[in-house]
Amino acid sequence: MLQRLVFPLACALLLAGSAIPSAAAPSADIYDRGMVSAADPRAAEAGAQMLRAGGSAADAAIATLLALNVVEPQSSGIGGGGFLVIDDGKGRIETIDGRETAPMAASPRWFAVNGRILGTAEAIPGGLSVGVPGNVRLMEQAHRRYGRLPWKRLFAPAIALARDGFAVTPRMRAFLDRGRRTAALTAQGRALYFGADGEPVPVGTVIRNPALAGFLEKLAARGATAFYKGANARAIAHTVATAPVNPAPMTAADIAAYRARLRAPVCGEYRAWRICGMGPPSSGATTVLGVLGMIERFDMAALGKDSPVAWHLIAEAERLAYADRDRFLADSDFVAVPVAGLVSRGYLAARSQLISPGRAMAAAEPGTPPGAPAAAADTLTPDVPSTSHFVAVDRRGQVVSQTSTIESGFGSGLMVAGYYLNNELTDFSLVPERDGRPVANRVEPGKRPRSAMAPTLVYGPDGKLRLAIGAAGGATIPAQVLRAIIGVIDWHLPAADALALPVLFAPGGNTVFVEQGSALEAMIPALTALGHAGVTVRDMPLKANAVEVVDGRLRGAADPRSEGAAAGE
Repeated sequence: MLQRLVFPLACALLLAGSAIPSAAAPSADIYDRGMVSAADPRAAEAGAQMLRAGGSAADAAIATLLALNVVEPQSSGIGGGGFLVIDDGKGRIETIDGRETAPMAASPRWFAVNGRILGTAEAIPGGLSVGVPGNVRLMEQAHRRYGRLPWKRLFAPAIALARDGFAVTPRMRAFLDRGRRTAALTAQGRALYFGADGEPVPVGTVIRNPALAGFLEKLAARGATAFYKGANARAIAHTVATAPVNPAPMTAADIAAYRARLRAPVCGEYRAWRICGMGPPSSGATTVLGVLGMIERFDMAALGKDSPVAWHLIAEAERLAYADRDRFLADSDFVAVPVAGLVSRGYLAARSQLISPGRAMAAAEPGTPPGAPAAAADTLTPDVPSTSHFVAVDRRGQVVSQTSTIESGFGSGLMVAGYYLNNELTDFSLVPERDGRPVANRVEPGKRPRSAMAPTLVYGPDGKLRLAIGAAGGATIPAQVLRAIIGVIDWHLPAADALALPVLFAPGGNTVFVEQGSALEAMIPALTALGHAGVTVRDMPLKANAVEVVDGRLRGAADPRSEGAAAGE
């Protein structure tokens, strides 16, 4: 009976295939105040302080990142990397790639030990997983191009938090409990976050991190060179090379050679809206735009957020987009990534024809976008409930959407000067070949691993900014971002309500994950009737932040599952 009800409803509401007009180019907006949305209220306040002092959105984003390093050490910081998408307030969009790089000693069999490829859980702790951190060079690049306040001023809130102390939140305590294997890998980590009994410190405990405060003071005074050369660079290399688990040959020269890169933004249209994000090595924009392009011919507004058919269509489009992601996405400095082909309207329209409103596909295979090279499909990178996203908008109209990460909770577990080093290299394919062909995302010296991070800017039909958004949570990030965009555009929801929508994650194959405790659980029988045989309930690592513009006014939003908050001037 359920199947008989679902299919006629789908046929009645779908296939609104009219031509879509081109989106206007973004135009500048001037706001009466600025705003920051971040995963922790203390970090949001750090960014807002810069806005109140006359700083730019870039200044605010840098201060937010630094404060998050202190109060959310499990998720991001100067020991990791990230991606920044910026609208300069004059209609020009740029992106900065601060993704970590593999040491020059790396090879495709980097994770082979004694002839055996390590599993991801084995590879995470210790030195093999550490990439050369990129966040400090990213901050330097952003400040040089878009900053207004002195570099040193941006460090003040983070230094105060590290020196004077911050209280452990319930979320951080939970991370310490389930991530103690890495969080307590070194004596530094154990001394900071664990008691004499070996247990994580309780919620409310005030943590002081004088080593981090001291290093941030040096970084503030001396600039990014203090991170990439001299004592800190030697300390990183030594820590990685002498790690108690999986030591690896990283050198001070690897660290000194790091550069953040300016990349072309990846933009596309959904209905009459323009959406821009980060290109390779991020898979965020191509995956988000891929799903949206495939569902565009369906009337999602008429279906509504409570329709199993709507979520079925999202699942089918995700299956196809993630299949393309796993085959083609990698560092474009090393492999030919068919970005333009993956987001082209013709290709996505053809892929959309594989989607039926009444029945799930038997299999979702990678397509052949224009410009596609021969490459083997990768396996899905496991979800990691870490990373942090934040958004800053200033009164002059400059907008930053930035995602920062150290990958898994507490990264590699290795610490230098009070901050954790990332485990970003486990975002590479640990297996370098499949079916006799090289995997695009295999390890290579100096290469940046593929990422799911998806900092995104959304412009309305009038060409003006409507939404700046991003998320944390491993491979679920594009799924989190796109359901919020659908919520805003198709279901006319405020950003806060769009971030509260449930998440469906269909990363390929026949598996569909639905968020535990959400309205999607009740839709499982309907999704099963539509042919989804592998629907699984899952507790997902969800955390998203956004700022939206409504009638010229800024409104901050944070995922209600998180501790996130917004702060304004």
